[in-house]
Amino acid sequence: MKVLLTLVFALLLAACQRNPAVQPAKEYQMQGEVVALDPAAHLATVKAGKIEGWMDAMTMEYPVKDPQEFSKLKIGANIQAKITVQGTDYWISSVNAEPPK
Repeated sequence: MKVLLTLVFALLLAACQRNPAVQPAKEYQMQGEVVALDPAAHLATVKAGKIEGWMDAMTMEYPVKDPQEFSKLKIGANIQAKITVQGTDYWISSVNAEPPK
C-alpha cells in the first residue's frame, strides 16, 4: 500500500511540473507616439491611447521582437501598430506611421 501511495504521489507531482499549454496570441490595435527607443534591448517607449480590450492609455515600454519592425520606429513619430499578447508576454508588431494630421 505504501508503494502504491508513493507511486500515485510521484505521478501527481510529475503532472504538476508539466508546462501549461501555449495560450493563443491575441492582437490589439494601438496608436501612440514613440518617446524613447532602446536599440540594445529592442524596447520602444510609447505614449499610447487606450488599447481597446487590453489596457487604458499610458506611457510604457514595449518589446519589439522583429528587427525590421524596430527599424520603422523613430522618436517623436506617431504610429499605429498591433500589440500581440500571448499569456504574460506582449510585443509590438505591424508598425505603420500615421499619416500627418
